[in-house]
Amino acid sequence: MRRGAPGVRQDRGHYTVSRMENQRYGVVRESMNSNQLLQKAELGKTKRRCYSLPGPDFTYGQNSFLQEGGVAEALGHWQTVAARAHQRKLESDFVALNREAVKSGLVTASEHQAFRNTHKIWRPVNEGRLKPRSQRLPQNMTYGICTRPSTPIYDLIENKYQRLWLEQQQQASEALRLMSKEKIQLRKVQDTRTTLLRRYQPPADPAPLWKLPRFEKVGPHLDTFPSETARQRAFRAHQSDAIARQGPHGQGIYNIS
Repeated sequence: MRRGAPGVRQDRGHYTVSRMENQRYGVVRESMNSNQLLQKAELGKTKRRCYSLPGPDFTYGQNSFLQEGGVAEALGHWQTVAARAHQRKLESDFVALNREAVKSGLVTASEHQAFRNTHKIWRPVNEGRLKPRSQRLPQNMTYGICTRPSTPIYDLIENKYQRLWLEQQQQASEALRLMSKEKIQLRKVQDTRTTLLRRYQPPADPAPLWKLPRFEKVGPHLDTFPSETARQRAFRAHQSDAIARQGPHGQGIYNIS
């Protein structure tokens, strides 16, 4: 805060600011004007940024180096720019040259080359401009997006959409109830062991493996059972004991788990 500024009262080296900002007691130094954090916002004014501005002889903006005659020259004549002719770029039209050469009866490459050297057909160079569309658009065609229809305010006031939603939910629940009722009626009776056994068909024995005819009547070379009865008894014991054993054929160790 500068000394002698309005709204500042000096008392033995201490300053008190009491106009647009809160009262500040203590020594107010000149260096406080360059610290943005110490500035307080004044009522109706922007906060000070503590930047030093140049003097009154400083010109803001960019200097103009145009030498104009002022108002007299502006009223005396108009400053116009002379129009320059646009030079169109041309290139040889080889398609038209080939067509004219064929019409003249020239067929070989040397004859075509000689025809191009003596005849010139030019066409303008396409400099990236879009070709005009051959498609004709209707006169009443509207470009852009269609305007959004107005909101039916009367339907909103009378809660029409709410009633429609409730009706749709009721129809959906009724259709679901009828569907579940049809499923209950068409559901099959639960199978029991008796019905399963009635439909059970024992699997047929697979066909025996093919053997040579001379080996079909040959008996086993080794028979460890004393009789056929002992053989059948042993197989029945094996089948009854195979339930408690491990392995695909019931020949492993006992399954105690």
